[in-house]
Amino acid sequence: MKIELPEPDGTLVPYTMGEPRAYPRPSGPPSSRVAYAAAHVVADPFGDSLDWDATLAFRRHLWSYGLGVAEAMDTAQRGMGLDWATTRELIVRSSEEALSVGGRIVCGAGTDQLPAGPASLEAITAAYEEQLGVIEGAGAVPVLMASRHLAAAARGPEDYAAVYGRLLPQLRSPAVLHWLGPMFDPALEGYWGSSGLDAAADAVLALIAEHAASIDGVKISLLDADREIAFRRRLPAGVRLYTGDDFNYPELIKGDAEGHSDALLGIFDPIAPAAAAALQALDQGSDAYDEILAPTLPLARHLFETPTFYYKTGVVFLAWLAGHQRHFRMVGGLESARSVPHLTRLFRLADAAGLLPDPDLAASRMRAWLTVQGAA
Repeated sequence: MKIELPEPDGTLVPYTMGEPRAYPRPSGPPSSRVAYAAAHVVADPFGDSLDWDATLAFRRHLWSYGLGVAEAMDTAQRGMGLDWATTRELIVRSSEEALSVGGRIVCGAGTDQLPAGPASLEAITAAYEEQLGVIEGAGAVPVLMASRHLAAAARGPEDYAAVYGRLLPQLRSPAVLHWLGPMFDPALEGYWGSSGLDAAADAVLALIAEHAASIDGVKISLLDADREIAFRRRLPAGVRLYTGDDFNYPELIKGDAEGHSDALLGIFDPIAPAAAAALQALDQGSDAYDEILAPTLPLARHLFETPTFYYKTGVVFLAWLAGHQRHFRMVGGLESARSVPHLTRLFRLADAAGLLPDPDLAASRMRAWLTVQGAA
């Protein structure tokens, strides 16, 4: 399949697409790692809500490859267009769908129902409790998401310890903690009570040590492999490290003689078939793990390049090109957040990784999009 693609200066050059890779669906989830894909949402192009059929169909796609779904996380535009009322419905609907197909699901609990601006620690705790009640009531495992309100209100690590110390003992089953770096959300600068990452790590580890029975694991998204490995080695036995490092996930999931990371990743949304195949290879001790994930890494590093918090635009663009939804529209108009050169390069990288299952469809949609952008 041939298509003309623009260079950064606008010059059109011929491009020949490659063949998509065949990734057979596994018979079940991976056995040696726990893996969640943070799933995007599909906007309703004619209204202010979501296209529920397409949104839930994409989650069934992820479960069909043996991956768990991390619902209502930042990939689903939490804090960037998705309000709490819609998020609540998303959690309930997705949890019901997970139960119907036997899929694994975790859901993000935050404080985004509070109005923007200052909030007391009591109000922040109550907001978390409300969302945790929805998640546990739906039968899902909660992820205690990093809170912008808590980042603004906390005076130091003791305030984080107080809020989380109130929440964790209330839970019916162990939850996942969430450390999202400021590259994903600048409002989270200094989370855990310190702008110094070593001091912040000490605060998180102290919290985990005190409440280990209530914590399944901690998701770290700092895009720093060495820091994640060092943190992982200090965790109590039985507490997982879920990598959120979309720059270095192959090596972190593979691990070393001293341990490995499990996965809760936004990049697993667009690369689900490859991720599932790689994890199956890892289960089998096959060298194919590295070969499968190698071409996905340039894609991931481009997708999550600065400003990283706009990675969601690329995720939805790839879902549209791959045929998982019928339009490239996003909640809040976020489809305009990335440039033509950025998304054109993303198209090339997805094709190089064999992740466009229908080249004819992908080329047709790419041509149509470039025409609308004035770049064809």
